[in-house]
Amino acid sequence: METLDLAFQLIIALGILNVWLLRYGAETEYRGGDARNMSEEFAVYGLPSWSVPVIGSMKVLLAVLLILGLWLPEFTQPAAVGLAIFMTGAVVMHIKVRDSIKKTVPALAMLVLCVLTAV
Repeated sequence: METLDLAFQLIIALGILNVWLLRYGAETEYRGGDARNMSEEFAVYGLPSWSVPVIGSMKVLLAVLLILGLWLPEFTQPAAVGLAIFMTGAVVMHIKVRDSIKKTVPALAMLVLCVLTAV
């Protein structure tokens, strides 16, 4: 089970870092509404523009803490709980704008992995 927990930590952390550092400005089929990048996606959700860097920075920090948690386990649970809160918000936003299940599943899957990692 420990190997599975570590795999979940890496999947979550690398997934978050991929979305926020590598694909931030990229168009993907999972963006909310008809958004083509992260800023447009937050606008689709009705969130203020200042929330993009704030939420992004917090998610990146929590992802880094999850990676640190591989060596310092005391960081794992707080980071997973923090990301679970953000991923709950992401799922709610997808539902709010009536996105398809295809667009909602990645956030929901990350939420489940965060919860499993936190417990």
